[in-house]
Amino acid sequence: MADTFPKCLAFTLTQEGGFVDNPEDPGGATNFGITLGTLRGWLGDDALGVEAIKDIPQSTVDAIYRADYWNRVMAESLPAGLDLMVFDHGVNAGPAVSARLLQQSLGFTGAAVDGAIGPVTQKAADVADPLATIAQLAALQSAYYHGLRGYDVFGRGWLARVERRKETAMAMAETASGT
Repeated sequence: MADTFPKCLAFTLTQEGGFVDNPEDPGGATNFGITLGTLRGWLGDDALGVEAIKDIPQSTVDAIYRADYWNRVMAESLPAGLDLMVFDHGVNAGPAVSARLLQQSLGFTGAAVDGAIGPVTQKAADVADPLATIAQLAALQSAYYHGLRGYDVFGRGWLARVERRKETAMAMAETASGT
């Protein structure tokens, strides 16, 4: 499978933008979608201030996204398009939430929806219709956002991002299948 991390990361960075410190956002100060709390954890330095997130090197951004999101959702093992859907949503909602929604989109129920993408989930993703799965996953991601407390403030943006993610993922899946 081709390494699609750079392409998926480019999409996510475009969606996340630069430095933001919105008082309505419980994540606090972010840059390229990386929160100050995440950077503190990554570097093991709880004393870092807002300037550290403003000046975060691109190499650190890339490393955090690969280790904490891409690798945690096993995106490299997912078909083209699904990798983006799961990775980018994992950035926004958390890797376990994103993995659970993927599992639901693949028809898993009950204890099988465990939020961990392992061999069973990977195999199901490999044999599923990619376009149908992307569409189903986008619907589940949208429904997830509707249930969040911050929906009144951020909902329109979240749903618009799901739509852009779906469109990009569909194009990636079509390119990979040669259609």
